[in-house]
Amino acid sequence: MKLHDLKYNEGARRKRKRVGRGHGSGSGKTSGTGHGGQKSRSGGSVALGFEGGQTPLFKRIPKRGFNNVNRVEYAVVNLSDLNRFEEGTDVTLELLVTSRLVNKVKDGIKILGNGTLEKKLNVQANAFSKSAVETIEKLGGTVEVV
Repeated sequence: MKLHDLKYNEGARRKRKRVGRGHGSGSGKTSGTGHGGQKSRSGGSVALGFEGGQTPLFKRIPKRGFNNVNRVEYAVVNLSDLNRFEEGTDVTLELLVTSRLVNKVKDGIKILGNGTLEKKLNVQANAFSKSAVETIEKLGGTVEVV
């Protein structure tokens, strides 16, 4: 087999529709856009969400609260979850993901002080709560903000 012998599978590539090429083509005269009206004209389409002048749904529904565009959302890990690691382990972001303590690293990982920690660990994360820092350092571990 050579390069010039290669062919696409049957039906893998569809021919483009050639509109406005006469009655016999099946899409002549109005070219498949029907008779008259805004959608048959060139550039004639309506804006996204436009409902013919009726107040659009997104404007009718009440808005509540404030959505902060710059919100930082952390994937959280509790201190009690860190007990699964061996004494003196360097707990990195990669280790937390591979050990499946974190499914999806959103804007980073934050360690919270919930539960009790029983081992000395060197923890690296994007953010820590005050109680988590106190507990880790009380046991002789280190805290590093990445």
